[in-house]
Amino acid sequence: MSGKLYGVGLGPGDPSLMTVRAVEAIAEADVIAYHSARHGRSIARSIAAKHIRADHVEEPLVYPVTTETTDHPGGYQGAIDEFYAEAAARLAAHLDAGRTVAVLAEGDPLFYGSYMHMHKRLADRYDTEVVPGVTSVSAAAARLGTPLAEGEEVLTILPGTLPEEELTARLASTDAAVVMKLGRTFPKVRRALERSGRLDAARYVERATMAGERLAELADVEAESVPYFSVAVLPSQVDAERAAPGHGEVVVVGTGPAGPLWLTPETRGVLAAADDLVGYTTYLDRVPVRTGQERHGSDNRVEAERAEFALQLARRGRRVAVVSGGDPGVFAMATAVLEVASTQEYADVPVRVLPGVTAANAAAARAGAPLGHDYATISLSDRLKPWEVIAERLRAAASADLVLALYNPGSRSRTWQVGKARELLLEHRAPDTPVVVARDVGGTGERVRVVRLTDLDPAEVDMRTILLVGSSQTRVVRRGDGEEVVWTPRRYPET
Repeated sequence: MSGKLYGVGLGPGDPSLMTVRAVEAIAEADVIAYHSARHGRSIARSIAAKHIRADHVEEPLVYPVTTETTDHPGGYQGAIDEFYAEAAARLAAHLDAGRTVAVLAEGDPLFYGSYMHMHKRLADRYDTEVVPGVTSVSAAAARLGTPLAEGEEVLTILPGTLPEEELTARLASTDAAVVMKLGRTFPKVRRALERSGRLDAARYVERATMAGERLAELADVEAESVPYFSVAVLPSQVDAERAAPGHGEVVVVGTGPAGPLWLTPETRGVLAAADDLVGYTTYLDRVPVRTGQERHGSDNRVEAERAEFALQLARRGRRVAVVSGGDPGVFAMATAVLEVASTQEYADVPVRVLPGVTAANAAAARAGAPLGHDYATISLSDRLKPWEVIAERLRAAASADLVLALYNPGSRSRTWQVGKARELLLEHRAPDTPVVVARDVGGTGERVRVVRLTDLDPAEVDMRTILLVGSSQTRVVRRGDGEEVVWTPRRYPET
């Protein structure tokens, strides 16, 4: 009969943190296998040393390369893949001979560990048991004495080997994080923490629970001193200190057309770090409630007052996120905030604007690519500009044969504008010009359909609807699955 394979998690380094089951599995094994670099010293073996008997057969699995270069024809990855295949074959020989094999693994065997490469090659052929272990993530939090994540916070585990831009985006968008595999990646990780605005909260843990353990503020750590066995920790924000007076700012953010799927990573980070959220109540409801944050909802028609309130909070040292739908710079809150911020009273208050997915782009993506060529964006609301100006712009854009994205087409109190706009456009467009009627894109009531311009019904248009009116070149094609797609060619015919 074949022997049994154990993947034995040893915990973060302190032998006393090995589980009872890990000790039992080692005791049951005939063969003890462990990975090491070419110097032959194995951290895994040193953790389990007092449980390894003289009659155990030891099987050192020595990496041919670690960080150095190699002349292997397949490069570094080729050399490592060949090593894993050979190591698995050596363990298989023991298992075929009926011996029980325990592969020792620091931390947890299936968490960024070397054992998993043996597991993937052997577990489908042999009786296998994985013994979980305390991870370096848990050990780091324990040694720092701080919660990693609380309540509904999201904890993200990241390898420091990711590209810097990816690290920055993920650090900006999460509540709490641990970055592993530091060492040579530390300068990049530090820059990513700084660029994402999280450096001040980051902690550093080196060799948690092991000899030489070090805890520090990450910003104070010298890159040359950082070994591979260290992690960066962004702990729970629930009880984190908020901005000190004098460090306030206003960030105007867009939530996209609906829900969290449309948020950018940078916007997620700003919303998580804010002391105060200010906005139209409908848009605030899209943002998760967080302990310690103040939410200031208001009606949609008090933009100037909302902007001034946000700036007053920031002047008192609060970090304020002004929440807007779609993109804050497209018929939304960015203009209102900047207008008030441009007065002398608020000239010294920092203001930033972060982009969001605007309704036109969201609707266009659902329909296909109707905005594939030049287009104009016009609001049909005559609350802030006369209808005569709107009509003049509609005629100009239509006569220039531009695709039109029509925002704010109608509401309970504005019912005639869509019909009048249709009449104006028909003076320049064919009756069968395609119009994308998109309502509540991304929401539970989403409905996107294509109608002819002459058939556009004002009764089915409200404030949650956007209209995309095609040019003379816009096409509607029914594909093999029966779905209609709308697209405007990028090439325009020569006159």
